[in-house]
Amino acid sequence: MKNELVKDWMTRDVITVSPQTSLAEAHHIMQQYGIRRLPVVDDGELVGIVTRGDIRGAQPSGATTLSIWEINYLLAKTTVADIMTRRPITIHQMATIGEAAKIMLEKKISGLPVVDMAGNLIGIITESDIFRMVVQEWEAADAEQYQADPALMSA
Repeated sequence: MKNELVKDWMTRDVITVSPQTSLAEAHHIMQQYGIRRLPVVDDGELVGIVTRGDIRGAQPSGATTLSIWEINYLLAKTTVADIMTRRPITIHQMATIGEAAKIMLEKKISGLPVVDMAGNLIGIITESDIFRMVVQEWEAADAEQYQADPALMSA
């Protein structure tokens, strides 16, 4: 299982934003597609990553003395570039799922942009992708076991 390759389990159609994308637009994109992170790409180069938590953290506190108009103005001016994690940790498409999982655990992150040999963004691997792989492997192992011993099905 841990020797499976990232390229076989990553999400390929990665939704990205530019550094100039407003926080409101980034938040809308995340809600629309049901995703929690957006790689930030500038002229084809991966320059950062922004998460739903980053956007939440950039919103004003309820204790602010600013008016709703001032808050909306400031939020409209704030871009992804202002809050993104620059130079995110990436992983190569030929790395193993075990390597990806180890990096995510050690760095306490839930996803890694996937790059090719030239460093171009070609996908993203997340905890959800790894869980999907684990569940499919378990289901396959269970099916194999039941085929080998049909008596297990009635147990």
